[in-house]
Amino acid sequence: MTLEKGNLLVVDDTPDNLRLLSAMLSEQGYKVRKALNGQMALKTVSQVPPDVILLDINMTGINGYEVCQTLKSNEKTKDIPVIFISALDDILDKVKAFEVGGVDYICKPFQGEEVIARVENQLTIQRQKKQLQQEIKERKKTEETLRVYLHAVSHDLRNPVLGMAMVLKNLLKKAKSQNKQTVEISNGVLEQMGASCDRQLNLINSLVETQQFEMGGVSLNCKPLNLFSLSQKLAAEWQPMLKERQGILEVLISPTLPVVNGDSDRLWRVFENLLANALKHNPPNLKLTINAEVLTPQTSVMNNHEDHKKISQKTQMVICSLADNGVGMTLEQAETLFERYHRGEGAKKTLGLGLGLYLCRQIIEAHGGDIGVVTSPNSGAKFWFTLPIK
Repeated sequence: MTLEKGNLLVVDDTPDNLRLLSAMLSEQGYKVRKALNGQMALKTVSQVPPDVILLDINMTGINGYEVCQTLKSNEKTKDIPVIFISALDDILDKVKAFEVGGVDYICKPFQGEEVIARVENQLTIQRQKKQLQQEIKERKKTEETLRVYLHAVSHDLRNPVLGMAMVLKNLLKKAKSQNKQTVEISNGVLEQMGASCDRQLNLINSLVETQQFEMGGVSLNCKPLNLFSLSQKLAAEWQPMLKERQGILEVLISPTLPVVNGDSDRLWRVFENLLANALKHNPPNLKLTINAEVLTPQTSVMNNHEDHKKISQKTQMVICSLADNGVGMTLEQAETLFERYHRGEGAKKTLGLGLGLYLCRQIIEAHGGDIGVVTSPNSGAKFWFTLPIK
């Protein structure tokens, strides 16, 4: 049995020519469809585009030139190679054939070997073109993944490093002011520094897997997680940076809140990104509030109708929020915050948040939750995300 080598459409208004050419190509393993006129050819192409079209020129009704021009003017069919087969052998006829978009020209009476060679040449070009397009697509995807990875390294690792750097600088400043060669460090400070080192190591390990966000799969280490405990540790580690910016962080999460099913390291990254962005894109003396509560279909937690509609369908979820009393933003700016490489424009350029919120969205969606923001100019911003209850 001969293997099918390509899908061809033969167009000729002379039945004998059509049968001869179709039979010859079918014997060589090509799948061949036939059309007796230009109108039928256009309809056939629109239904199932062929790999190559062999097209007569002199036909009643729509001639071959007009068929080719119509195909080339259509975005869906413009890339299908058209080989003209015609008794017209004048140089001007051939030139016109190429001008309207033909890729080759065969004069009648044709030789079978020549037709097959020219058809196979176009099929080879098409296969190579598709392969090249796939390689370009994969390369772009790889480059985008690398950009996400590199930005995530610099973005996520900066926060715990800055926190520890501030602690160390304060200790050195204290020792210098007291003219001492050594300085006493409390167990609490040591524990905070150790936690920061652990956080950096966990971030490095998790960032190795960042490309999974772009490859359609995310590896999560979900366990029963107490958000009250997580938020308390977060507030303690961020205290030096909050003090530096004269910011205040209030944690309102109840100790009795049900545990959620989550990856503590990745959710820590979400909270850190939200905190870092709030401090970065607002003036000093910012007041921030972290809260969480059980979300039910009756819970009304958002003042944005679309956000409320989106999350109110969930059951057995906890909704976490980080609110600030900062500069806020417009609805148009908020709509693109969670997209990759989002940047602010014009006077509001300081609101550009890069990849941080994009990574937050990836993490929350991997947990099976949603994420959003409610904000307006000069009225602060309230970022929220949902997590499933264990």
